[in-house]
Amino acid sequence: MPQTALNLIAIGIFLMTMISLLGPIFHISPVVPAALTFGILSLATADTLSWNSRGVSLLLDLFASAEQRQRIINHEAGHFLTAYFLGIPITGYTLTAWEVLKQGKLGRGGVGFDTKSLTAQPFELEKMRLSLERFCTVWMAGIAAEKMVYGDSQGGAEDRQQLQQALMMAGLPEIGYPQKERWAQLQATNLLTRHQQSYEALVAAMTARASVEECYAVIQQHCDADSEQLAMSNEQ
Repeated sequence: MPQTALNLIAIGIFLMTMISLLGPIFHISPVVPAALTFGILSLATADTLSWNSRGVSLLLDLFASAEQRQRIINHEAGHFLTAYFLGIPITGYTLTAWEVLKQGKLGRGGVGFDTKSLTAQPFELEKMRLSLERFCTVWMAGIAAEKMVYGDSQGGAEDRQQLQQALMMAGLPEIGYPQKERWAQLQATNLLTRHQQSYEALVAAMTARASVEECYAVIQQHCDADSEQLAMSNEQ
């Protein structure tokens, strides 16, 4: 069960416990907290098994602050921009659980990629290695973007899981995962820093829910400005 669902269950149980303790004072029947606790656990379990925790995600979206929503956009823009410059096709993006639901997709949304290069046939070891390195960089780019903008990262747990699963499927030893993760994050940070104006323009475009093609155009329009800024930085 996802951590968000577990956290909500824990909060619900805590509230029910408080109701049980305060029930005699306010003349609340002990059946009430018991029924509510059972209901919360049943709904959370059904949501996890049948809806892939989309119900929890929708609930969290309702209470998300403007800063949290903006942080999500900055995070996903990091994935998008990095995938663009590393030549990984982007199939679409969603920024809220409601957008995921409207599109009839599973999971929690984000930027969608074409992953055929990771499962291409016939199997070519060198191409597979290069594709894996590019995808690792893209997966860590959301965390890198958050740290670049906010100084820390709150999201990225699922990105790390994807990276670790890919490394496991590639047969790499688990002891090397942290080093691979740090390397990928560093590569993403360097790319985002080199293309900061493109990144900022992309954030604005994604905030306006521009199409993938429109986002591509926005990035391309700002590539020259990125090059000029980088040249000026090198001269200083």
